[in-house]
Amino acid sequence: MQTGARFWLFWLILAGYLALGGLYVALTPAWQAPDEPAHYNYVRFLATRRAFPELTPDCYNQAYLNQLTSRRFPPDLPIDPVCYEYHQPPLYYLLAAPVFSLTRGALPALRGLSVLLGAGVVVLAFFIARTVLPARPAVALAAMAVVAFTPMHLTMLAAVNNDALAELLLAALLFRLVRGLTAGQPATAKTDAVTGLLLGLALVTKTTVYIAIPLTALALWWSPGRPGLRRLARRGLLVFGTALLAALPWYARNTWLYGQFDLLGLQRHDAVVVGQLRTADYLAQVGWPRYLLDFVTTTFHSFWGQFGWMAVPMDRRSYLFLALLTLLALVGLAAWLARRGPATDAPAAGHRQAIALLAAAAGLAVVVYAGYNATFVQFQGRYLFPALVPLAFFFAVGLFEVFDLPRAWLAAVTVAAVLAGQVGTGLAGAGLDKRAGLALAAVWLVLAARAWLAPRWPVDRHIWVAAFCAGLAGLAAASPFWFIVPYLNP
Repeated sequence: MQTGARFWLFWLILAGYLALGGLYVALTPAWQAPDEPAHYNYVRFLATRRAFPELTPDCYNQAYLNQLTSRRFPPDLPIDPVCYEYHQPPLYYLLAAPVFSLTRGALPALRGLSVLLGAGVVVLAFFIARTVLPARPAVALAAMAVVAFTPMHLTMLAAVNNDALAELLLAALLFRLVRGLTAGQPATAKTDAVTGLLLGLALVTKTTVYIAIPLTALALWWSPGRPGLRRLARRGLLVFGTALLAALPWYARNTWLYGQFDLLGLQRHDAVVVGQLRTADYLAQVGWPRYLLDFVTTTFHSFWGQFGWMAVPMDRRSYLFLALLTLLALVGLAAWLARRGPATDAPAAGHRQAIALLAAAAGLAVVVYAGYNATFVQFQGRYLFPALVPLAFFFAVGLFEVFDLPRAWLAAVTVAAVLAGQVGTGLAGAGLDKRAGLALAAVWLVLAARAWLAPRWPVDRHIWVAAFCAGLAGLAAASPFWFIVPYLNP
């Protein structure tokens, strides 16, 4: 891919993200993003009272929350009692409070702040992938597009919450870590202090990015130059000591306020959210098979797009397109690993370690998500978004691999399997979507012809990946008009 093309595509993706972010800000009805009223009330409390709030039992009322969401937040039901996010770390709310004061609490302005923070995540997705696989810039652009155009991710980045800042800080930390691994030069005290500061800021932003702690430790262990244990200990003390200094005042405040050494306020949170469905109760009702089916299906749907307060899923065709996209990426990723892709595309040890670090980030996010669902029924794929940058990287690698000309048959076989599943499900009584079936059949015919005529029809894989990324962007652009506005307006 030529440098000029990369330059324009980078800016096109970023501009597309900002335009779509503005669209979601404008078209998403007030409070119709998960937990938005609770985050907004935290910002309002901090801006108007000049103090941090305390999470108390009256902050969570499941019956009132159900009434709000079922009636789509009517004007006669105030959002003031919704304050169950008062236990959250403070950094995002400190940044949002001046915006609240300057705009008199205008919801679009606070949403716009999240969009701008999210732009940093989109940019860092490109630079992280570019650093890990410098010889494959197209992978970086595709990963950037996945981060920018995943509809549910756009929804969350265009809402009032601390997600965007948390993702931004984690992405910035990952960028520093992969640069350190791939630079081939030992780190200095200054760079370690900056890493520690980024880690500390992440700690006072959101607990979902606490996966940064083991990731930082792993990167230190793998650091170039084979440092001795004494130097490694000094570096660890500097990095984690700096992070702890940044977070210690908040931990001390929570311990004093909530007691029982509740550094993060999570014990108080679990005690307050009475009425939230717990996993043990749900398992007793439906059993393991149904639980696992619901877990996988709803997680998949809500990762890509299930809008409002999980009330508005996409249509079956959209999920079919996304399932095809995901399956193609997984098959391609498996093929990449089978042919020792990390060793081929990243021959240097530091680059292979950087790939392993991204894999560790994705794996830790999945473990944390599963752990959360071990207590509460929270089948919400958005909780995986802290690891969206690593996930998008592997997603992009898989797409390019499955459309590589020597492995063209992989894509054709994958689409054939999805088509067979669609037909089989329809014949079994779920209803056959003829238009979706015909579209899949057309894609399969083109891919099969490409595989059969590979020497004579060498369609570049970049075209295929670009087409799927454009399709994802189109779905993101259509989602407010197809799903959000028609079903969520009061």
